Amino acid sequence: MRRTPWLVGVSGASGTPYAAAVIRGLLDAGEQVDLVVSRASRLTLLDETGQPFRDAHWREDLRRWLARGADGSPEAFAEALGALEEPGRVRHWAAGDLAAGPSSGSYGCRGMLIVPASTACVAGVALGLSKDLLQRAASVTLKERRPLVVAVREAPLSGQTLRQLVALDEAGAVVLPASPAFYAGATHIQHLVDFVAGRVLDAVGVAHGLYRRWEGELGGAARGATGG
Repeated sequence: MRRTPWLVGVSGASGTPYAAAVIRGLLDAGEQVDLVVSRASRLTLLDETGQPFRDAHWREDLRRWLARGADGSPEAFAEALGALEEPGRVRHWAAGDLAAGPSSGSYGCRGMLIVPASTACVAGVALGLSKDLLQRAASVTLKERRPLVVAVREAPLSGQTLRQLVALDEAGAVVLPASPAFYAGATHIQHLVDFVAGRVLDAVGVAHGLYRRWEGELGGAARGATGG
């Protein structure tokens, strides 16, 4: 059976726990994942988690990354970690490999999620620069009219970046700021991270249970936080 993965691109913005939560959510939902980790994001990952990400040891490094909670502690992510061992569930492409599968529109993908998206990444995709595989794959996703979610993580946003985000919206992308909400009753940093990851998955119709949804009843967040 032909693979039809979701492509996850990780750029150099702060927010690597968001990327980990999205990848875990996709794997928990039974989806296949193709992964592109930019050179800049490897520095961010090392800074935020102490974990390296090496092309030659990507599976080992990804396992350690996904096993880490947003606060740095080990968490119970057994289902997602187990999926890493299943043949074909996860595939990694080097960021500098412009001959990789996702660089072509004929390569089968369901769509692409850029989490987090730096302003440099936003500019590159909006302008069609294709300076690395992440940007090239995003351009391919747009031209093939596949879903593209750009989880931008920056504050404040300059006028230039805002114009580039409008250009991406007009091109068909979903611009989704990495902006946690509090109505879901978060009591832990992982809950806030999972909310953003859940909204990314909502944008492409992937089922998950990452956060408590709004049901039109006031006070639900407070009751959830106290266990009531």
